[in-house]
Amino acid sequence: MKQAIGIDLGGTNVKGILLDQQGNILHQHIIPTKDDADGKWRDNVVAIVDHLKKLSVGPVDVIGLSCPGLTNAKNTCIIQLPKRLEGLINFDWEDLFKIKTVVINDAHAALIAEAKFGALQGYKNAVLLTLGTGVGGGILINGELYQGQHQMAGHFGHTSINPHDDELSIIGMPGSLEYAIGNYSIERRSLGRYKSTLELVNGYRENNPFATWLWLDSVRKLSLSLASIGNSLSPEVIVLAGGITQAGDCLLKPLKDFFSMYEQWPSDKNTPVLLAKFSDLSGAIGAAAFAFSKI
Repeated sequence: MKQAIGIDLGGTNVKGILLDQQGNILHQHIIPTKDDADGKWRDNVVAIVDHLKKLSVGPVDVIGLSCPGLTNAKNTCIIQLPKRLEGLINFDWEDLFKIKTVVINDAHAALIAEAKFGALQGYKNAVLLTLGTGVGGGILINGELYQGQHQMAGHFGHTSINPHDDELSIIGMPGSLEYAIGNYSIERRSLGRYKSTLELVNGYRENNPFATWLWLDSVRKLSLSLASIGNSLSPEVIVLAGGITQAGDCLLKPLKDFFSMYEQWPSDKNTPVLLAKFSDLSGAIGAAAFAFSKI
């Protein structure tokens, strides 16, 4: 039985799993990232790998590492990530672990997890968006992850909803989807009234007028992005992942209403919008599955 370790390196936690080729999680382990200027967060990644190795029955065949940022063409390291995880850029993980190690963008990993074992099983052409601190995404074409030139494909968070908005994304895009719905901007968008999207959604549930306006405005902008993606790529299905999807029907119901206004399909057709099967472990699962594909 082949085994892979999947690591999801996030800003808050490092999540690790031991996975077999059937998608069974044999063991899992989570510890804080402790992202600091000294780059000591690497010690926590090593600690998770060592812990899972001890629990494995037989040798670990490959390691998959999921993290934010852009990978190189060989998927061996991250080559671009602004202002986070000091020391990650160009770091050689395979040299550290002495096991074949494959590195993948975290949203791309989430897509692979859903395609192999989750909501995208059976689909050949699909799109996934991760809605959390920011907005990421991935594209499935003919059953395969499409990474695009420089592994940048699927960064839907940096599409522009309002080019006249002075607020810029981290890559300089005005009026981005990421700013419109990402958790990182909620305090600014709410004029300091809400510190998280969860607080905003709770205000919406309580029929607070300001929360209702702000939440529905964010969801409408998300629907515009989904319609634009649908018009451009014509996927079989769109899947939403990430912490903001915990809003459940508060997200899906208004989203589908707005989406039906904007998507251009014959009257008897539509693009299904589904929630992902996996939540916090999707990056680790997808990283391990991607690593299996490389051996």
